[in-house]
Amino acid sequence: MTDALKRLSDEGVAIWLDDLSRKRITSGNLAELIDQQHVVGVTTNPTIFQKAISQGDGYDQQLSDLAAREVTVEEAIRMITTADVRDAADILRPVFDATDGQDGRVSIEVDPRLAHNTKATVAEARQLAWLVDRPNTLIKIPATEAGLPAIAETIGNGISVNVTLIFSLERYRKVMDAYLTGLEKAKERGLDLSEIHSVASFFVSRVDTEIDRRIDEMGTDEAKALRGKAGVANARLAYQAYEEVFSSDRWDALENAGANKQRPLWASTGVKDKAYKDTMYVEELVAPNTVNTMPEATLEATDDHGEIRGDAVTGTYEQARADLDALEKIGISYDEIVRVLEDEGVDKFEGSWNDLLKSTEAELKRLAPAKG
Repeated sequence: MTDALKRLSDEGVAIWLDDLSRKRITSGNLAELIDQQHVVGVTTNPTIFQKAISQGDGYDQQLSDLAAREVTVEEAIRMITTADVRDAADILRPVFDATDGQDGRVSIEVDPRLAHNTKATVAEARQLAWLVDRPNTLIKIPATEAGLPAIAETIGNGISVNVTLIFSLERYRKVMDAYLTGLEKAKERGLDLSEIHSVASFFVSRVDTEIDRRIDEMGTDEAKALRGKAGVANARLAYQAYEEVFSSDRWDALENAGANKQRPLWASTGVKDKAYKDTMYVEELVAPNTVNTMPEATLEATDDHGEIRGDAVTGTYEQARADLDALEKIGISYDEIVRVLEDEGVDKFEGSWNDLLKSTEAELKRLAPAKG
């Protein structure tokens, strides 16, 4: 057990791994990370699965069986990904039990091609929850306009949700509203609110990548002074919004009925720019009752040289607001940035899903039994 990761955990930050593969499960690596590096959850996305299935031979046996049954490529992907999520959920079950369901969770995403279809997203969420059939699953739903009512309805059905692809403060408030609406629906339906959990995945590094690119094009000293500040500032203001919503009268009524807070989850925490410290999005976003889902490289970097200095968020809101205001003053529009990032985010996951379809189809063909 390492000091930095233990300190992070002691500060109320749940450490989740942003990666999953069959090899990670079968080799014992995931169990080792839980045992030795304070990992208490796992997130997946289409990009992660595309990479896992296209590398190595860990999926050959299952793919061979699926090819022999002549299943569609979509069905093959669902069978493969839900098997991994089910196995990871079983490995994390002791954490789930020890934390009363708060951690020990594994996330799986609805088909990103449904991001703008509310009804299909709700149906897909229900199907995924049924397929994985583990209480410690979170169904990932993107925070698009169509995703918001899907989140409310899915929560209202008693299914726990990881809301993904949140970039803007305005959208984040709508996400929290959708969660509370869902809890109110669940309460009306007589469901046990204490069994429903949710996290809201607020993306960090992609904000800096997009804004820094525009700053570099400007090239002025005034602009350069703002490099690398927006991602953290945006996330800190999101935490301020979280504190407001989850201290409201509306929330109090739900909490009294047994509801759990929807924790902010810092996503996209791998540092893309070599000019920045590789643990920046961990160290600068330490706050109680949050989740930080890290790529393995970020987890290892934090383990090796992370400096955890306690709560780095509470009380920083004035400076965070000033940093975002300074960007507006030099002509970088916050509203335009977050709109671009959401569109790109959906497109990237859809692209990864299409790549996953292609690579899985190729593997099914390669492993199909000879005719005759």
